[in-house]
Amino acid sequence: MTRFVFITGGVVSSLGKGIASAALGALLQARGFTVRLRKLDPYLNVDPGTMSPLQHGEVFVTDDGAEADLDLGHYERFTGVHARRTDNATTGRIYSEVIARERRGDYLGATVQVIPHITDAIKEVITRDTADAAGRPADFALIEIGGTVGDIESLPFLEAIRQLGNELGAEQVMFVHLTLVPFIPSAGELKTKPTQHSARELLNVGIQADMLICRCDRPIPENERRKIALFCNVRPSAVIPALDVDTIYAVPISYHNEGMDREVLRHFGLPHEVEPDVSGWQRIVDIVRAPEGEVRIAVVGKYTKLLDSYKSLAEALSHGGIANRVRVTLDWVDSQIFEQPDTVHRLEGVHGILVAAGFGERGSEGKIEAVRFARERHVPFFGICFGMQMAVIESARHLAGLPLANSTEFGPCDEPVVGLLTEWARGNEVERRAESGDLGGTMRLGAYPAVLAGGSLVRRIYDGAPSVEERHRHRYEVNLAYRDRLEQTGMRFSGMSPDGVLPEIVEIPGHPWFIGVQFHPELKSKPFQPHPLFEGFIAAAVKQSRLV
Repeated sequence: MTRFVFITGGVVSSLGKGIASAALGALLQARGFTVRLRKLDPYLNVDPGTMSPLQHGEVFVTDDGAEADLDLGHYERFTGVHARRTDNATTGRIYSEVIARERRGDYLGATVQVIPHITDAIKEVITRDTADAAGRPADFALIEIGGTVGDIESLPFLEAIRQLGNELGAEQVMFVHLTLVPFIPSAGELKTKPTQHSARELLNVGIQADMLICRCDRPIPENERRKIALFCNVRPSAVIPALDVDTIYAVPISYHNEGMDREVLRHFGLPHEVEPDVSGWQRIVDIVRAPEGEVRIAVVGKYTKLLDSYKSLAEALSHGGIANRVRVTLDWVDSQIFEQPDTVHRLEGVHGILVAAGFGERGSEGKIEAVRFARERHVPFFGICFGMQMAVIESARHLAGLPLANSTEFGPCDEPVVGLLTEWARGNEVERRAESGDLGGTMRLGAYPAVLAGGSLVRRIYDGAPSVEERHRHRYEVNLAYRDRLEQTGMRFSGMSPDGVLPEIVEIPGHPWFIGVQFHPELKSKPFQPHPLFEGFIAAAVKQSRLV
């Protein structure tokens, strides 16, 4: 039997529902339970694939090709459970499915309404496909409800989980509410009223919170904790302070110390006396807090005004630091600054340069200049997706004698070193896309294999593996017609799709560390299993730090 824990948020957004869900999942795993985590988003987009990273943050991609909310990245990094397409749903997707059913006549002439048709569809999303990796029903399904209680767009989701609470009962459903307990400097005290009002707002839609997670920047006095419990109708032990911590990987330990996992098990009548083993999390925290060195990495990107645009990337770089026991300091650089004269000196003194993914022409010339600096100055370089394409264009222009080399993503060009990807193989099937087709959900998405060349740096990094499987999200691809000319300059195509048609990895032998990949390795990196490419990149940066 799968038990459902619904996590809602109140007062303000960005309190950390995703981290709270992921941390609870990790603690339940530490106690021997299996978990499945899921995110329901109230916006009308079918998925976040066409949303600006500056509005919504990064788009996380699953193995099965779903473009999903970035919180799924937190879930994977904390629990190691690979997310699936069914683990993220939006208002837009649910309404689209209901309207499609109505058009087919599935409702037999009934008037289609929010209740029961939309809420039934939401409940179906919540309860289907909750199996663990072994195919058995997961012990716990943790369902995060996006948005803030009181927002009009989240009402159908709240109504759906209220109905599930009645249908399944308290023995199978628990409601967790995350709120804010702010400190008012002029009064010199924490204020519990926002939490009281938020719990009451939740109660107005028929949901009584079973546990409150109270985000705060200092300990909550015991009398204030009892006050919250009294006015919000929960046990004092179910008021869990969520104190600010110096690293997100300390959150599971912090929540355990406050009794979160014990309270969840107590609610479901499960044994909770035996302490879970959180020593692995403590080891990670110890390395983060007491590193043996420090490296400085310049991340050159287009969306640096909102760092959530690169959430998985930042975490993967920190994982590389954990593997090498060093602190990774990130210098976020807007690539457009390098399109001005005499600005590339901004990269002086860094120990590694990472050119991040992106879409569109804006900032592309700046990325090419950053690649050139890394290549000519022998600074460790890592190009991801669009970053790999810019690395190929840079070599074509400055080494292969093709000054007009460019990408057709920016318009027609004389030397299309990078071009639109119109068909590709997925297993035994061929997927196709027209240039004039829809943008949403039409890229090369999900996990695809890459064959690694013998004797290559990347093969060594992957511990000699002949092939790997990595997650992709791109619409353009390096043009294989230029391979011979590029390889004559010293660039090596060291990873290819199994059919030999699509370049996956390039590297420059003789450079301290120069690798570009068409995929997104950051999406599979975890604190306990740092991705080998990030581990290798940071190791190269450590060596570079001894030379600077």
